[in-house]
Amino acid sequence: MTKIRLATWNINSIRIRTHLIEQLVAGHNPDIICLQETKCPNDQFPEKFFRGLGYEHFAVNGQKGYHGVATISRVPFDSVKAKEFCGKGDSRHISTSVKGVEIHNFYVPAGGDIPDTEKNEKFAHKLDFLTEMTGWFKGRRGKKTNKLVLLGDLNIAPLEHDVWSHKQLLKVVSHTPVEVEHLANVQSSHSWIDVTRSEKPEPEKLYTWWSYRSPDWTKNDRGRRLDHIWVTPALEKHASDIEIVRDARSWERPSDHVPVLMTLKI
Repeated sequence: MTKIRLATWNINSIRIRTHLIEQLVAGHNPDIICLQETKCPNDQFPEKFFRGLGYEHFAVNGQKGYHGVATISRVPFDSVKAKEFCGKGDSRHISTSVKGVEIHNFYVPAGGDIPDTEKNEKFAHKLDFLTEMTGWFKGRRGKKTNKLVLLGDLNIAPLEHDVWSHKQLLKVVSHTPVEVEHLANVQSSHSWIDVTRSEKPEPEKLYTWWSYRSPDWTKNDRGRRLDHIWVTPALEKHASDIEIVRDARSWERPSDHVPVLMTLKI
């Protein structure tokens, strides 16, 4: 078997934060980097920069100014596919196949500020997106491969200790019961295993995102675990060494998210 180190990271605009990628590679040396919120059209993606770091394989689904996902690898892809969810033309999914393992890179809609589908179209879109994810993965059960990884910015902190205050955030988008229920439906759709929590169970507090609005994120530590790595049961025993690179939130001109890494034996 081969060990592959994967990273997922909402980079919040790749073209202005390549310096963060350099730090990630210098310190953690992932074989595959899955990015969200790249905010970059495909023809402007900085492939030359990544090639300079030793990455030769690209799966990019981007658009100008918004959203966007990309998977960059030192390992060749067997296939690359992208699916559009909810018919909105958003670039929120890219999948790659590596040595028989499918890696699904997602950027789930944030959902706006008001957790009400009638008052907030963005929140309705988020729930619709999750519902479509659930149906899609249910429909893929029993297909040729059951070795799947789902990772990315899912924009939901599902558990009590995935947020700084469970009680105070129950009515805040990303931790509302209806969102948590929808994410649980996605998780059950293919018997997904949340490997971060398998390795680091509650009540340990785990966060991957801290708001830019906080003047000192380290002092308040009001974070949320919005970024996830899941695997199907066939890969459960092959996934290990989960790492949340918390100090990346203090790097120069940081993203408000930090990387999450996993080692996978394939």
